[in-house]
Amino acid sequence: MIVAIDGPSGTGKSSTSKAVAAQLGLSYLDTGAQYRAITWWMVTNGIDIDDPAAIAAAAGKPEIVSGTDPQGPAITVDGVDVAGPIRTQEVTSKVSAVSAVPEVRTRITELQRSIAASAERGIVVEGRDIGTTVLPDADLKIFLTASPEARAARRSGELKGSDVHSTREALVKRDAADSSRKTSPLAKADDAVEVDTTELTLAQVIECVVTLVEEKRAGK
Repeated sequence: MIVAIDGPSGTGKSSTSKAVAAQLGLSYLDTGAQYRAITWWMVTNGIDIDDPAAIAAAAGKPEIVSGTDPQGPAITVDGVDVAGPIRTQEVTSKVSAVSAVPEVRTRITELQRSIAASAERGIVVEGRDIGTTVLPDADLKIFLTASPEARAARRSGELKGSDVHSTREALVKRDAADSSRKTSPLAKADDAVEVDTTELTLAQVIECVVTLVEEKRAGK
């Protein structure tokens, strides 16, 4: 059972995906963390983020290993635990530029497909292009949405002390960058189930997705 959950930032993708995977005994993969990890490596190693050719040339160098336990998803780069460092504002501000480079997407997409293929119990994979590009044959595709205001409020709550207005602007800017990139843009797959989380609590979103997965499992 492969479940693809896509959508922009702040829709509840990560929290929902982890909870659904844990509840149903499935593996879990945060694909955004992989793009953050390769971005962190580029920044740490002094690669010019404004030079796509330099990024492309270095895309194959870092060894990225993703844990798939929903209770504690680990991620390492060249053996270094980067779960914390990849969430910094510096990485967040540069991840769209790095992930837009085709060579980076090819490298990470191959990694994601191999992880999904080796998940014996099934897996919940969350990201921005899972249902459209990475795993177009996923058993179930879900696209989470929410209003920019709701998403900014949630993200500001996660990032202590951040301003809702500037957070909203950053989210809208990232949506535009991710939706307009030439390689694997953020988009809803034609056969995805759209779930608007604006008015829903996290528990309601999780319940909705678990129901969709169980119905799919039952062949409905």
